[in-house]
Amino acid sequence: MEAAITILALLFVAFIALGVYATVKAVGAAKRGVDRTITQARRTVEDTTLRAKSFGQTGVAGELAQLRLALRTSMRATQDALHAGVAEDSSLAESVGLFRRLSAHGLELDDELKRLEREPDRATVAALLPQLKERTQRITHSADSLRWAARDRARQFADDDLDALNAQIDIEAGALRHWTVEEQRPQQASGAASQGPGAGAGRTYDAGVDWPEPTAGAGSSSTADESWGGPAREEAPQAITAPDPHLRTRYPWQKAARPETTN
Repeated sequence: MEAAITILALLFVAFIALGVYATVKAVGAAKRGVDRTITQARRTVEDTTLRAKSFGQTGVAGELAQLRLALRTSMRATQDALHAGVAEDSSLAESVGLFRRLSAHGLELDDELKRLEREPDRATVAALLPQLKERTQRITHSADSLRWAARDRARQFADDDLDALNAQIDIEAGALRHWTVEEQRPQQASGAASQGPGAGAGRTYDAGVDWPEPTAGAGSSSTADESWGGPAREEAPQAITAPDPHLRTRYPWQKAARPETTN
């Protein structure tokens, strides 16, 4: 019984601790959200005020407002570009570190420009303007370089991926049109057959003419020889045999042959 009570007590404490932890996390997230919203609202108000001063005021106050507006715009754009790119490309982590060091100089310059806006001695502020412009240009130039380098890198990766995708699509499209390759192969084979060794002989034959078949004993037949266009074979010479005396022509002055007798 005591063990069950102890287990229940531990579970209750665990649930209480988990609830407190979840509450603290929720409150922290809500506080960060409120702080972010307040910061964005304050930033929007400051940017609007600076734009109004840069267009509505002249002289030292207007120039200071223009410097602050250019500095804040460039730094914010670079920050957004780097934070968006580092999530996909981890090699931008070093660029983010460099931008943090640059942001320290930018925040220092922005605070100095803000103090000079309330400076009553306008002559001293006017004397400092060339130096302030140079610092602002150096910082904004570095920030712009980082931002455009990150964008060019992302665009190059996108172009490489698009080229690889186009090559794969071309291969797949060729595989899907396999019948065109099969149709081209018989045409190439028929063309090669028509241009074979017999095509260059310079002689054509009528396919409808049938050659006469040689008869038995074609080796001694004149028809076979004449069928190939060759000259007719000359008559073969007769064998020389002795004349038959019974078939010889008899003349009147010749005596009849005496028959042979046998004893």
